[in-house]
Amino acid sequence: MERQFEIHIEKLKTRIIKMCSLVDEQVDYAFKAIADDNPELSKSVIVNDKKVNKQDRKIEKICQKIIALNQPVAMDLRLIMSALTISNNLERVGDLAKNISYSFIDMQSKPNFIKETKHFEMTSVAKEMLRDAIDAYNGNDIALAKKVIETDDILDELYKTNRLILIDLMQKDKANIKNAVLLLEISRQLERIGDQSTNIAEDVYFIVQAQVIKHKYEKYIYTDLEDDEDEEDEK
Repeated sequence: MERQFEIHIEKLKTRIIKMCSLVDEQVDYAFKAIADDNPELSKSVIVNDKKVNKQDRKIEKICQKIIALNQPVAMDLRLIMSALTISNNLERVGDLAKNISYSFIDMQSKPNFIKETKHFEMTSVAKEMLRDAIDAYNGNDIALAKKVIETDDILDELYKTNRLILIDLMQKDKANIKNAVLLLEISRQLERIGDQSTNIAEDVYFIVQAQVIKHKYEKYIYTDLEDDEDEEDEK
């Protein structure tokens, strides 16, 4: 029974790694399509989104099987619980890459004013966050997970700046409105990729240190204080 459990855990890890690679590729192609002005590449992202969804379903079934047959505890249970949420986050990133691709196809071609925006800075930061989150998960790397969480503030600021730039471009020239609106939507998708990457990084803390840091990550990352919710509830 123990040997069978180990086989299932390894199969789960392999599936997660495969899904990480697939989603990373989807995001890379979605970004590259805009950079290279290649709508055909965007179409391939849309078509391949089905593969991401399929991996998500397979991971969910593996997790259900492991829990039903083995009743895992401690770190094994955290690993399985996190696999479910990470798979879900990756599936959402795949959807965001698909949405970006749809928006670019609607543009028909890369607008000249894109160089005046923060688009390429945002794609660079979002891509780095996703890859760091994946590497943090694969290596149980808390330091890299921390970097992802901290970088999310940078991406949020870029999004706010980019939004103002695009609004200004629309006000200056009505001919910019359609593509600027589409770029604004893409900008929002990029910001959300950062959010999903942050979720994955938070799960690394849960797996390695058994800490649930969602919504209170500053307490764990920047101090050595223990979470003492019971004391807070008594106040």
